Amino acid sequence: MLRTHSCGELRKEHIGSEVSLAGWVNRRRDHGGLIFIDLRDRDGFVQTVFNPEISPSGLKTAEEMRNEYVITVTGEVAARPAGTENSRIPTGDIEVIVKDTEILNTSKTPPFYINEEVEVDENLRLKYRYLDLRRPRMKENLLLRHRVVRFIRDFLDARGFVEVETPIFVKSTPEGARDYLVPSRLNPGKFYALPQSPQQIKQLLMVAGLDKYYQLARCFRDEDNRADRQPEHTQLDLEMSFITQDDILELIEELYTSLAETIKPKIKLIKPFPKMTYAEAMERYGSDKPDLRYGLEISDLTDIAAQTDFAIFRTAIDNGGKVKGINTPGCGEYSRHQLDELNKLVLGVGAKGLLTISLGSKGSGLDSLTLDEVKSVAAKFLTLDQIKEMAGRCGAAKGDLLLIVAGEPEKIYPALDTLRREMARRLKLSEPDVLAFAFIYDFPLIVRNDETGGWEAANNPFTSPKDEDIPLLDSTPDRVRGNNYDLVCNGYELASGSIRIHRAELQEKILKILGYDDESIDSLFGHMLEAFNFGAPPHGGLGAGIDRLMMVLTGEENIREVIAFPKTQSAVDLTFNAPSPVTEEQLAELHIRLQEEE
Repeated sequence: MLRTHSCGELRKEHIGSEVSLAGWVNRRRDHGGLIFIDLRDRDGFVQTVFNPEISPSGLKTAEEMRNEYVITVTGEVAARPAGTENSRIPTGDIEVIVKDTEILNTSKTPPFYINEEVEVDENLRLKYRYLDLRRPRMKENLLLRHRVVRFIRDFLDARGFVEVETPIFVKSTPEGARDYLVPSRLNPGKFYALPQSPQQIKQLLMVAGLDKYYQLARCFRDEDNRADRQPEHTQLDLEMSFITQDDILELIEELYTSLAETIKPKIKLIKPFPKMTYAEAMERYGSDKPDLRYGLEISDLTDIAAQTDFAIFRTAIDNGGKVKGINTPGCGEYSRHQLDELNKLVLGVGAKGLLTISLGSKGSGLDSLTLDEVKSVAAKFLTLDQIKEMAGRCGAAKGDLLLIVAGEPEKIYPALDTLRREMARRLKLSEPDVLAFAFIYDFPLIVRNDETGGWEAANNPFTSPKDEDIPLLDSTPDRVRGNNYDLVCNGYELASGSIRIHRAELQEKILKILGYDDESIDSLFGHMLEAFNFGAPPHGGLGAGIDRLMMVLTGEENIREVIAFPKTQSAVDLTFNAPSPVTEEQLAELHIRLQEEE
């Protein structure tokens, strides 16, 4: 070994010991006679001292060293002179007096600072990702990820789960996103698909009698990227037999609670995890993944709005729509420019517009509010009593601002969710050291596809319907609730799962409602239906995103910050310049010919 210790592990108790270290030059300081080099490795930093009285040759070699050179040093651990200690680093009480050193490799000047946390263009960071990962923040993100994954494995192993690796080359079946396809050289004209999730395979493992399964699975989805999405991601995949929905939720709450308290002991948890139906989440927060670190709940104002002379309200209600609002405390004196910004936000997510009602200057209650204090384009169409009733419904006081949206629920909920998040950001209501987990359940099982007019699975076609809703499958499939559930935290969906269908006849019925004929059912799902005829046990599970969990634990706002080698927004790997062209010979072997662009 080129080293006896890591740079970050040396402490006062090592004083007097001779050590050998290896790492990168983090910083070099020439004090005219003495050269100080901060040596860095994965575990941290340590100050090394090159003294001509101790090692003239060592000092000469140190004069050649520059940032990011790879070096080894051998020397004695000594206490730093009084007054020169550095309390900001764990090794700040000691230094290493170098007796011997060697440059193992030189380095060109990096394209960005590695030893300073400065803003760097993301494309440059991704091109030189191996250098970006040397930076402290990125290194700590990866080390935390390692600890999280190790904790999950130990937790599930202690509870009787078996880790099973499942195939990467699978059959292409409809699961909600586009598949990544892989041509088969040995089977011309046929393709494998990379798994969007091991959904069908883990169900077959339950038919196989494995009882409790998990893996850290790689999943692939060819869909547009966003801040919390990548074309490939890691998922905790988990399935259990002979369980109920409550059994799974209890296990997951125990896992995430114990993980957070172990990995991030200073973080605050809201316990026990709140549970609410999908319908309740949409009514109160406009989202099925609400951030519960703050209030700003939505209030239904439809009944009050129906009594007003405001045409926008009346038109929306007459067309079957709703009028809903949010109170934002202390924002009653927002400027026209600020109100226009909020209006543009709701227009950008499909709403027809935003009505704002400013409730004057700050005060204690609404009793003293006068119509002259109210600022709103709708003020002349509303009575003071109607305004006070709306404000009271929203829990407002004088000096607050009402944000009201009218229209079809599917249009106004995204707008209200966007407003709620934006105002929480402006009012700084999202405490960064709080994890607000919650379970959302009773999602719709089947929804109407607006483009085709047909039915489609809201989650996946293997989710079981609630027993009491099964009779509705023949008449009103959109009223059927599924035995499915999500774990959300701080505005992100972290996990999604369900109790599965385990009877062939019910599975076939659901597939036919979704528009599959006998031939396509046999082609795409025949293996599942056949397996269910061989004593499939009741079972359920979930898939939990590791990358999004890491975003929440680290406080990062982009998923790329917690993945070692991520893709860009356009699904390009800048480090390897992938995807890239292949040769004609490779295409010919796969029996593929590219069509020229017109």
